[in-house]
Amino acid sequence: MTRPAPLAFPQDRTCPYQPPAAYDTLRTDRPLTRATLYDGTPAWVVTGHALARTLLADPRLSSDRTRPGFPGTSPRIKAMSDRRLAVVGVDEPEHRTQRRMLIADFTLRRAEGLRPAVQRIVDDRIDALLAQGPPADLVPTFALPVPSMVICALLGVPYADHEFFEEQSRRLLRGRTEDEAREARRLLRDYLGDLTDRKRTGPPGDGVLDMLVHRRMADGELDREGVIDIALILLVAGHETTANMISLGVYTLLQHPDRLAELRADPALLPGAVEELMRLLAIVDGLLRVALEDIDVDGTTIRAGEGVVFATSVVNRDTTAYDDPDTLDLRRPARHHVSFGFGIHQCLGQNLARAELEIALRTLLTRLPGLALAAPAETIPWKPGDTIQGMLELPVTW
Repeated sequence: MTRPAPLAFPQDRTCPYQPPAAYDTLRTDRPLTRATLYDGTPAWVVTGHALARTLLADPRLSSDRTRPGFPGTSPRIKAMSDRRLAVVGVDEPEHRTQRRMLIADFTLRRAEGLRPAVQRIVDDRIDALLAQGPPADLVPTFALPVPSMVICALLGVPYADHEFFEEQSRRLLRGRTEDEAREARRLLRDYLGDLTDRKRTGPPGDGVLDMLVHRRMADGELDREGVIDIALILLVAGHETTANMISLGVYTLLQHPDRLAELRADPALLPGAVEELMRLLAIVDGLLRVALEDIDVDGTTIRAGEGVVFATSVVNRDTTAYDDPDTLDLRRPARHHVSFGFGIHQCLGQNLARAELEIALRTLLTRLPGLALAAPAETIPWKPGDTIQGMLELPVTW
């Protein structure tokens, strides 16, 4: 019997909160299967929940994209393989060293302490929405500026520059060509390099970038390039992921009016609802690794040098981990999802992201009780499958 050709990965979603229909074969082939990446390169795709958590914690898989065989799911990612990503793209012991420098600024206690500042930012944005009046596009007016303002305050980056770094982040993550992505990275690095130099000659502020310059750099733990590397990943990831979760989370709730009514009736459900939305939406759908040595998985061998992709949207809907996983269930205990990754590379900013999402959703639903889509749902565009998932636009009224 002829075996079917490996599935192409990634693919575009046909509904913004559902995995691509073609991934149904991945769900039946758990926990490990083969796929073909955009350039024809074969890769292993992890689709089982238990196996994903096991392998994400396995030091035999590397996050270093400069290693031979590291998978690329788009031309942009492949084009960036000339330089490692700080924190998320380095292995031990370097990873431990970088994470140790940052962990105090991303603890649960620190995130809780930032809640009043986040609330003020959210309230200010909703005040502006109310003053403008409906309809409005919630992406540029709310979903993007809220996390941009928060990460700027946390890092010590001037929010006055937000249009520049938001545009370059967009080009980096969704640029049409490899050259566009490289140019965006260069411009962001130049910007952060200039900012680092200004902070070196000025009085210390209370941002993370100030700490890196005046403590880690001054002590010789980091050089200028190291500071820029860390600042770049924190700035881009710190606003892009949360912005997409806000926009797609609101869209999904508006498409599930019964669940939305349930949440309005019982705001205590909100922390669990945030976890369930992160599980269901899986906006970072394709965590990437390369095998450093042979790894046996129930008689199947992942060979050294082979790429491994974690299909987050499929992993988070494994029926061995979740009952009725395609249903949005706000009362589901969903915290063991892998949307933040797992193991040593589990998202450093997850506590802050949870706080931002809770505050943003609670305040939107409270202050805009008539919130509704201002266009037919099927006409609202969302992002392609080779980048962070989310809404390109979100026209709403209230």
